Amino acid sequence: MIRYFLYQFNYIISQLSFNKKKKANNRLKTSFGQLKEDTFDFNLIAKYFRNKDNSTVDQVLSDRTCNDLDLDDLFTFIDRTHSKVGQQYLYNKLRTINVNKQQTELDETIINELSNNVDLRISIQKQLEKLNKRDTFYITSLFQEEHISPPKWFFGVNILSFTSMVLCILSFFKPFFFIVLIGIFCVNFVIHFWNKRNVFQYMNSIPQLLRLNSVAAQLFKQALLKKINPNLFKSIKLINGVKNKSSFFQLEAKLQSDAGMIFWLIFEIFKILFLLEPLLLFKILKRLNTKRAEIEAVYTFVGHVDVLISIASLRNGLTNYCLPNIHDLDQIKALEIRHPLIVNCITNTINIDKKSVLLTGSNMSGKTSFIRAIGLNVITGLTINTCFAKAFAFPVLHIFSAIRISDDLLNDKSYYFQEVLTIKQMITESNSGKRNLFLLDELFKGTNTVERISAGKAILSALANNNTVLVATHDIELTDMLSNEYELYHFSETVSNKTVGFDFKLKEGKLKHRNAIRILEINEYPKKIINEATEIAKQLQ
Repeated sequence: MIRYFLYQFNYIISQLSFNKKKKANNRLKTSFGQLKEDTFDFNLIAKYFRNKDNSTVDQVLSDRTCNDLDLDDLFTFIDRTHSKVGQQYLYNKLRTINVNKQQTELDETIINELSNNVDLRISIQKQLEKLNKRDTFYITSLFQEEHISPPKWFFGVNILSFTSMVLCILSFFKPFFFIVLIGIFCVNFVIHFWNKRNVFQYMNSIPQLLRLNSVAAQLFKQALLKKINPNLFKSIKLINGVKNKSSFFQLEAKLQSDAGMIFWLIFEIFKILFLLEPLLLFKILKRLNTKRAEIEAVYTFVGHVDVLISIASLRNGLTNYCLPNIHDLDQIKALEIRHPLIVNCITNTINIDKKSVLLTGSNMSGKTSFIRAIGLNVITGLTINTCFAKAFAFPVLHIFSAIRISDDLLNDKSYYFQEVLTIKQMITESNSGKRNLFLLDELFKGTNTVERISAGKAILSALANNNTVLVATHDIELTDMLSNEYELYHFSETVSNKTVGFDFKLKEGKLKHRNAIRILEINEYPKKIINEATEIAKQLQ
């Protein structure tokens, strides 16, 4: 009878485990290719990027360019990672341009396998989800930030710990030593809680590091993933060397998170008595300080794997995408390119060869969105080898922008002065000898018409020399002045009796019709204003 009940109990447990596993598998299958339902804390997501030394990469995208191109919004659209490590690694990848053809070929091989081998992908995703707690964001502090150092009087902690051990033994023989032990305990109590803020500083990161190392060890067993870093096992083994000393961090976190208050209290008294926390903490930090490179190697391996799954998921959810053709020619060819963040975006085709591009058109006609579409597709092509187009060919480009400029009130800089500084930086970069892509919208709109057109013409001519420029403007006068250096394109609208319609299609040549006053008219501005504006426009033309 007992054997029967045990059999039934084990059967129920196995069924529950099977159903839980099946539910998790179905969730991961159905979520593949879907947008991520999550909140995004960019202060923590960008933590790895902000502290990383990226001096060896081709280009680090500036905050201005990222703001101009809405890169945070692009990140939330692209991100299909399953761990906080993957999120941080993906953010750094999007912000840094560093083309490596050999690595890209390996990545594509892994992405294809992950896309087709569902069981392999799900097993990897389950491992990665172990690193999806918020605390995981803080792993980077262990290899990017300075660790705290023990105070000069710390040698006294060793003496007190040893004294407590001796007094514990002697107390069994004479009660007097127990009284002395209580006095030592009081001193240890003060030191223990002085050190608590140090412990709390690493309570998030060290347990997650051990989990990261465990996940990396499991992923490294896959022959395909091992190719990312064949020597990673050495780093995993070295980090495992601090596992035993770091275990008390995991136990501390577990006792505080569960309802184990009695056990926590006993454990706390034990730690106070022998000053275990300060002794172990500074020993661990000393060991970890010598293993920064190994920790980062394990971190980047796991992040890289997660990003490859994210790219596979992104592509699976797209109706149309392409791999970029990154060549050595001074030519950009985009076939049916679109802005990835615009739903049902109208696609456009353009061939940029020798000359730069000057766009004219009214507000809301699509000029700025098209410029952003080119910039974003160059970035995603160079970073995640994915473009939102039918075909996209371009060389390795350094990207700079002046699209969304605002006053810097804290530093007492007006809009115009802020723009002057931004454009000056572009002029400096234009003479660097590198291939640059400059994206501009309404140059010097913070100043008067005559000087805006004059300065705009001179600067656009200078920037176009051995660089590619995409600029949008309302100043049709610039089209005649720059026709030898720029190909002219425009976006137009259709104005009927009561409506304004946009087709968002790129058209060759300059804009021939001005509709601003007509739009005022269909919005029922007073006839006196319309008539006066029309007469003045005729005189100015």
